[in-house]
Amino acid sequence: MIIRPARNILGSLRLPGDKSISHRYAMLAAIAQGATRLTNFSTGADCASTLGCIRQLGCTVRSEDGRLEIKGRETLAVPADSLDCGNSGSTMRMLSGILAGQEFACDLHGDESLSRRPMARVMLPLRQMGATITSAAGDRPPLHIVGRKLRAIEYAMPVASAQVKSAILFAGLFAKGCTAVEEPYRTRDHSELALRAFGVELEKSRNRISVRGPQKLHAIEARIPGDISSSAFFLCAAALFAESNLVIEGLLLNPTRAALLDVLRMLGCRISVLNLEEQHGELVGAIKLEHGKLGGVTIAGAQSVALIDELPVLAAIAPYTRDGVEIRDAKELRVKESDRIALVARNLRAMGAECEEREDGLRVPGNQSLHGAGIDSGGDHRIAMAFAVAALHAQGESEIRGAEAARISFPEFFEMLEGVVER
Repeated sequence: MIIRPARNILGSLRLPGDKSISHRYAMLAAIAQGATRLTNFSTGADCASTLGCIRQLGCTVRSEDGRLEIKGRETLAVPADSLDCGNSGSTMRMLSGILAGQEFACDLHGDESLSRRPMARVMLPLRQMGATITSAAGDRPPLHIVGRKLRAIEYAMPVASAQVKSAILFAGLFAKGCTAVEEPYRTRDHSELALRAFGVELEKSRNRISVRGPQKLHAIEARIPGDISSSAFFLCAAALFAESNLVIEGLLLNPTRAALLDVLRMLGCRISVLNLEEQHGELVGAIKLEHGKLGGVTIAGAQSVALIDELPVLAAIAPYTRDGVEIRDAKELRVKESDRIALVARNLRAMGAECEEREDGLRVPGNQSLHGAGIDSGGDHRIAMAFAVAALHAQGESEIRGAEAARISFPEFFEMLEGVVER
C-alpha cells in the first residue's frame, strides 16, 4: 500500500463494531439460552475466528443484511477438529475459560504468529480450577484442553490482563461456588458488562471481581458500538494537521478504554463528546476532534495497560509533537502479534526519526521531520495502520509492506482513511 502525504483530515465516520465486545458477545451467546441478535459486529478476521470456533462447537451462526444471529447451546458440542483461532489471541485465551468447563477434550491452534504467543497466564489459573491444559510447545499454542466440573478459586493476577480475567470469570460460570479475580491495575471491563447484559450476577469491589457459579445466561439483542481502538488511527491522523475537523459517530466510550482521549487532550487536541448514551452498560457517543498544537506526554503504569492497543500509533506520531512521547511499563508490547516496541523503533528510524528503544517502551523526541520510506509491518495489523498515519505527514511517499495485515482487525481501514484525507 502506497501512502502519500495529506493536507488535512476532514469529515465524519462510523466505524465497525468494537473487536473486544464482539468477541465477548459471541462467546457468551454460544452458551446462552435462546438466540442472540447482534448488529455492527466487528468485520475483522480475529472476530471471524471466534465465530468459526463457536460454529465448530455446534452453535448455529447466521449472518444476513448486517445482522448476526447466534443460537446458544446448553451444552457445547464436541468439535470434530481442532478449533482454529487464526491470529486471535483473544479467541484462544478467553474461549479457553469456557472450554475448561465443558466435559470433553478439544484442541485449539492458530497461525504462525499466534503459535509464538505465550499462554501460561491463562493456563495456570484454569488448571487451578481443575481443567487439564497442556501444550507440546510448553506454554505456546496449540493447546489441548480437557474440561471437567470446575472448582471456584480466588486468583490474584500477577500481570494485568483483561483476557486472562475474562477466561477465569467465564470458567467461573461453570464452577460451584464463588470465583474471584483481583487485578493489579484496572483493565477493560467489557466482560463484566457483557456478563451482566446476559443476565449473570457478579460483584465488583475496586480491582476485585467475583462471580458465583453455576449460572445460566439469556440471549440479548444489541448493536455493538464502534471500535475505539480503531478510532485511534483516525484521531491521531487528524491531530497532525492544522485545519483538521473529524467526527466519529456511534463510538464506544467505555471509561476503561477512553484513556486515548485523555492522552490526546494532554497532547493539546481539542476534543468534544456528543450524544452520550448507555447501551447494555457500555457508554456510546460521538467524538469531535479539532487540531491543537501538540506538546508532549509520558505514558506509564496503569495508563500504559489501558492504552496497550493504541501505543503504537501514539509512538508513530510522536516525532511530530513539540516535546515528544515517552512510553514506559509496556513490556507486553513485545509479545503481541509482533514485537511492537522493536518494530515501531525500526520503522521510525527508517523514516529518519531519532528513537530510543527500551525493554519496556520507547522514548521518541519531538520536533522531527520524517521522510517517506519502506515500512515493515511485520504482519502486524496495528503496525501497518500506525505507520500509514505517520506517513500522512512525512515528506514523500511511503510503502506499507504487508498492509494486508490490517484485515485482522479492520479490513476497511485504508478505504476509510482515504475517505477523510484531503490532499
